[in-house]
Amino acid sequence: MNQIYLDYNASTPIAQEVQEAMLPYLEKHYGNPSALHFAGVKEKQAVEHARKQVAALINCKPSEIVFTSGASESNNYVLKGVYQSYKEKGDHIITTKVEHPSIAQPSEYLEKQGAKITYIDVDQFGRINPFDIEQAITDDTILISVMHANNEVVTIQPIEEISKIAKKYHVLFHTDASQSIGKVPVDVDKLNVDFLSIAGHKVYASKGIGALFIREGVEIESLVHGAGHENGRRAGTENVLLSVGLGEACEVAFQNLDENKQVKELRDYFWNKLQDIPSINISLNGHPELRLPNTLNINFENKIGQDILDSLPQIAASTGSACHTGEVNLSPVLKAMKVKENSGMGAVRFSLGRYTTKNEIDTTVQLLKNYFLKE
Repeated sequence: MNQIYLDYNASTPIAQEVQEAMLPYLEKHYGNPSALHFAGVKEKQAVEHARKQVAALINCKPSEIVFTSGASESNNYVLKGVYQSYKEKGDHIITTKVEHPSIAQPSEYLEKQGAKITYIDVDQFGRINPFDIEQAITDDTILISVMHANNEVVTIQPIEEISKIAKKYHVLFHTDASQSIGKVPVDVDKLNVDFLSIAGHKVYASKGIGALFIREGVEIESLVHGAGHENGRRAGTENVLLSVGLGEACEVAFQNLDENKQVKELRDYFWNKLQDIPSINISLNGHPELRLPNTLNINFENKIGQDILDSLPQIAASTGSACHTGEVNLSPVLKAMKVKENSGMGAVRFSLGRYTTKNEIDTTVQLLKNYFLKE
């Protein structure tokens, strides 16, 4: 049985170039990068080179990059760090109803600590209206956090418009760019954000590594305390191996952004082929144009997404609903978009990537066709 991986938004394979870059740090370079002797010099240089590679991808200074364990840590770092550092000024944070749990759950945690959180609604495409952000700002607002592109329906948010509003009211602005990095151009100066989160395992690096852009001049309380690693912003001996991998992945992404045109063509081919199947009734979640190039979040009307995937075990994809004891619960994202239950319960996210082939898409279409013909 040939296995077909269509869950790149969940995690990407580690690219060959990344594996090769990491290998020396498995085999022979083992020193602590904070050590001043010969065994630490190479490691320190490797970490700083990786920092430059990550910075180049998003157009910032290397000194503005902090390595973390992933986007979840980066997101927690921003929300908790800003609240701790600025709560004397204000206690109000603005975010949206379609954020990743690593924003939503820290927000709930901060509410228990006394923070006031406003969750902005989205339209039927999962996109927010910047006007709603401006209307929500008060004298106590200290942070706005809006993801660059949604992880489920991949709608791209109007980050540049929101940043103008944030600057107008002197409010710090964060975006989680985990899904958009490597798929569309991401430039922190054009986006004009103060913080930006990156996840390694979404960009063909390994799990357990990420980065946080903190704009020069912005100071927030650290999430991890200890020694003075990462210029005092994140304690803990640097993970040289994984940092090198993330750096290489970012360089490869920077050099190969054009490959997303081919991924988009394959995604559109997939969508057109599915629409040609007469036996299924489908609809698309997310914005029809302002979206990432690699993903289809499809409602199989009056079906249950997990049932479809369970019947096609050779396909790796994700559902937009959870089924427990016969009850189907739509994801918070689909609920916020007001997707009808009979549609959203059949939502399946197919996310393509660098190694997806046309033959795999043709096979997937045929498998789905066969499944629905049996129904």
